Order: sequence, then structure tokens, then C-alpha cells
Amino acid sequence: MKNKLTYSIAALIIVIILGGFLAYGYYQKATYKLQRPIVSMEVEGYGTIKMELYPDMAPNTVKNFIKLINEGYYNGLTFHRIQESLIQGGDKQGDGTGTTEYSINGEFSKNGYKENTLSFERGTVGLARQDYSYYASMDSSLTEKGYNSGYAQFFIMAQGQKEYDGYYTAFGKVIEGMDIVDKLTKIETQTKTDEQTGETSTTTTPVNAPVIKNMTVETFGVNYGEPETHKSFDINSWLMSLYGLSQQ
Repeated sequence: MKNKLTYSIAALIIVIILGGFLAYGYYQKATYKLQRPIVSMEVEGYGTIKMELYPDMAPNTVKNFIKLINEGYYNGLTFHRIQESLIQGGDKQGDGTGTTEYSINGEFSKNGYKENTLSFERGTVGLARQDYSYYASMDSSLTEKGYNSGYAQFFIMAQGQKEYDGYYTAFGKVIEGMDIVDKLTKIETQTKTDEQTGETSTTTTPVNAPVIKNMTVETFGVNYGEPETHKSFDINSWLMSLYGLSQQ
């Protein structure tokens, strides 16, 4: 009888211990917070901007950004577009017209992707893309081609722009260095003169484009893998074929 009671008590203790382990495991799972990748971008002469990426909101865009960073793609490139509301960079050509090796699909609601709920508020990082809406009256598929034309160019919001929500992929946020972003929005931009009226206006092209000296990413041991890509759409070839012309 005594041995039976001893075994019962031991069994109960084991059940309690196992239950505690299971409860702790469920607690850890419930309270687990994703350690998001952190990007450090050194802008020559200005300092370092740190950005937190959101693979839970825009997984393929984050994979692509990490891939390009690890390849050293951004090192030495510039911010070629300067506005009061944002700065944009990441173009090999240095003026926003550079060709792309491939494209990725846009992860935003207008493109049928509902999981991304990030908003374009101050500090949000977004992926630039082409806008072919001007030609959509001739071919309705061009709207979708524009949605899925993102590659490497990115922008950082200095001011919130809610009208971007659902039309561009937001995939990160600045966590340090917004003061640097603010300084960059205030640098001198080029002017242009209208040949007919003689009126002068400012452009978004900086006189001295800020240089991305170095960009690195800390993934905290997570391998995010390769992004899903597709061949980039060539609007120039499309226009040539539309008018029955051939490129030399």
C-alpha cells in the first residue's frame, strides 16, 4: 500500500512538472516577439540611419532588400531624389532611370496583397516602382506591370503620405537617424528654366547627391533565403512594338 502511494505521488509530481514545461512552452510561443532585421546605412558626411525591416508584412521585398545589401549593391550609390516629404535612392544610373536585373511583385493591397498593413507615415521605408498608368488606356495590363516592377530603389518618408498606402510596398521603418533624413530633405536641388516663359523652378535632383557609403544588415542568425523574381517589363520595347518600330 505504501509503495502504491509512493508511485502515485511520484506520477503526480511528474505530471505537474510536464504540465509546467508545456505551459511555459505555450507562454513562450504566445509572447514570442519576432527579432526583425536591422539595416545600418552610413550616408557619407551625415551619419548612420538605422532601419527595422518587416518580413512579417512584406516577406519577399525584405528578402530582396537583404540580398542586395549582402551583395554590396547599395554601397557607393546616391539619393537621387530629394523632396520635402521623402528621399529616394538605390539607382545604379544615379538619376532614377537605371535598368533593373529583374523585378519583384508589389506587396500592397491594390495588387491583391492584403497582409501588409504598414502605413506610409513619417519614417516608413518603401520600395519604389514604375508607374505605367499613363499608358493603361492602351493596355490595361500595364497597371499591374507597374505594380510588379519594383527592384532596388527605395525611399524614406520624412512626412506621412497616406495616399501611398495600398499603392506601394512599405517594408521597414527608421528606428534611428530621422534627424539625418530631415537634413537630407533640406539639401540644395537643381533648378530648371522654362525655355518659353523663362520661369525658373526647382527640381528634385540634388546639386550634390548624398552618397550611401555603406549598408549592412543584421538578421540575428535568420536566413531569409532568395526572393521570388520575374523578368522586368521593358516599356521602351513595348512602345516600339506598338508603333511597329524596331530597336537598333
